Amino acid sequence: MKVQVSAEFGGRQLTITTGEIAKQASGAVLVQFAETVVLVAAQTGPGRPNIDFFPLTVDYRERMAAAGKFPGGFLKREGRPSTREILTARLTDRPIRPLFPEGYRDEVQVQSNVLAYDGENDPDVLSIIGASAALSLSEAPFEGPIGAVRVGHVDGKLVLFPTAEQVSKGRLDLVVAGSKDSILMIEGFGDQLPEDEIADALMFGHRAIVELCRLQEQLVEKAGKKAVAFTPPAANPWLSTVKSEWADKIRTARQSPKKQERSAQTRAVRDELIAAYFPNGETALPPDGRTLEQLKSAFSDVDHAVCRELTLEGRRLDGRGLTELRAIDCQVAILPRVHGSALFTRGETQSLATVTLGTVRDQQKVDGLLEEYGKAFMLDYNFPSYSVGEVRPIRGPGRREIGHGALAERSVLWVMPKQEAFPYTVRVISDITESNGSSSMASVCNAVLALMDAGVPITQPVAGISIGLVKEGDRYVVLTDITGDEDHFGDMDFKIAGSQRGITGIQLDLKIAGISEEIIRKTLQQARETRLELLKKMLSTIRRPRPDISPYSPRIVTTKIDPEKIGMVIGPGGKNIRAIQESTSTQIDIVDDGTVTIAGPAKDKCDDALARIEAITEDIKVGRVYLGTVSSIKDFGAFIEIAPGKDGLCHISELAEGFVKSVTDVCKIGDKLEVKVIAVDDQNRVKLSRKAVLAESAKAAPVDADDDDDDDDDDDDYED
Repeated sequence: MKVQVSAEFGGRQLTITTGEIAKQASGAVLVQFAETVVLVAAQTGPGRPNIDFFPLTVDYRERMAAAGKFPGGFLKREGRPSTREILTARLTDRPIRPLFPEGYRDEVQVQSNVLAYDGENDPDVLSIIGASAALSLSEAPFEGPIGAVRVGHVDGKLVLFPTAEQVSKGRLDLVVAGSKDSILMIEGFGDQLPEDEIADALMFGHRAIVELCRLQEQLVEKAGKKAVAFTPPAANPWLSTVKSEWADKIRTARQSPKKQERSAQTRAVRDELIAAYFPNGETALPPDGRTLEQLKSAFSDVDHAVCRELTLEGRRLDGRGLTELRAIDCQVAILPRVHGSALFTRGETQSLATVTLGTVRDQQKVDGLLEEYGKAFMLDYNFPSYSVGEVRPIRGPGRREIGHGALAERSVLWVMPKQEAFPYTVRVISDITESNGSSSMASVCNAVLALMDAGVPITQPVAGISIGLVKEGDRYVVLTDITGDEDHFGDMDFKIAGSQRGITGIQLDLKIAGISEEIIRKTLQQARETRLELLKKMLSTIRRPRPDISPYSPRIVTTKIDPEKIGMVIGPGGKNIRAIQESTSTQIDIVDDGTVTIAGPAKDKCDDALARIEAITEDIKVGRVYLGTVSSIKDFGAFIEIAPGKDGLCHISELAEGFVKSVTDVCKIGDKLEVKVIAVDDQNRVKLSRKAVLAESAKAAPVDADDDDDDDDDDDDYED
């Protein structure tokens, strides 16, 4: 049976439909906002045996057909997911994952397919709404619904569900998801907006989220879907024993300033526990059948609880205060030859960053539902296994690496110089060489250091920090600069990047069913205080961008010409531009608006090419003298090239004073002659005169009436 609900948001209609498409799925909905449509299906299945995690899989795909396009390249069928598809899948996954009960281990898969895209309304938030609605209609014990909205900041006002154009022109691109009671997930990027404005935008978005949740409740009620009861698994028979007899040992082992020491001490307690009950390598104990796996699980649960309780008491595992930042060390220019480099260490998290400067041809071409465009700034994040003391094969960047890189990239993008001021393509690589929490924010800090070392004129330095949370009932503590262990046993990973002026990037992931406005505002303020401390330490290493780029970087100059003269620069069959490039060893790119970019190994080469282009494109002025080259000879005169691709006729009567019998008596092809422009007709034909230049030279030359006598006098003097 088809069921449909709809409501208006931001002046456009949002409709959710079920019971018409994908009826064999556990739950499926069609979400339409204006003329953008997303199909979301949720499917449950039996759980895998002996797994200790919740196997949730979320996929998001954009078919080019949704925008009336064909995929680019040789293959006309979509293949592996694009970066945007991976990021949107993660965006959909993060708010729904915390809303499944503890102990639920059945397979759950959510698939979102964009069926239509109107070019204005981004389908990513519709994927989150659709995932919540589909799961609410399925057999899964989903503790929703949730809603998601995009918030923009245009002309000083907050805008709900801004269009793509409004986002591009605005100061904020914020996606927020949550339930009727609290916020669950945040992902946003802004133009150094103050913390209070970000918090206000979140609350503005949450008011619409409440309405979206009510809309989904109407859908579930109309569809006749009953709530799903979940029976949690039986209590672990080892839990009380481990808690009463081993919690104190775990508590002692967990308190050490070093990550590896804590891990080693905790493993030693675990090994002691196993040896105490399974000394001979058994896997189960008669007669009750308690197993070794149950004992390991109980140890993990007690370890988790001990770490949380220590934190709630105000005792962090590494001994720091709740708002204390780990030790910071910054270094720049640590690598030769590269265009910029830096090493940033915060506690036991370390990033090695390099910067490469390139030309417009090095831009990353991005194709998707929108028109193809070029990315002039890229930040790639790598997380090798050795950074956490592990061994695993290298199989290319995973979803986590792509997500962390995108977060760092967009957090720094807001302070990158405009292309007109710095016409380079910039690539930053952040290699995480050591990791113990918040490596993505370390990448933000280190990218800024490396960019300044490379001489990139960023508008403001940016730093990033991660804030954690441990919450039990009404008790909670907010932790500055969380470690990996605190991320693991804590409830929140709230990453915030920005300058001294305000926030440029923000991302919230939760393991609980939401946080309040009070916690959000407290976190934002705590992050600001730490960010300012971080910036001071960074700027004590390198105060501002270097005044010049690396000598190993390409040199680039730009100019703007009349678009109608682009053909003159290129010349017939590319003759002119090729000649300039070959003679100056430069690379020249011209775009349709008349912007010319010249890249070369040295500035003088670029300046030479620029002068030649300006000579081609400038208007020929009557009365100006040019040094030209004879390009061809006719009976009636010589054609002289006075600028690349531009020549004029010097009539035989204008070649010299007096009568000229033949043009070849005065010049031949290839000769350099100074000529004066005496006329330019309506058809842009240029008339030249060498005779006029000769006459002016004769007038300017000094005349000595006693030339012969003076010569004689000079000779007499020398003889004496």
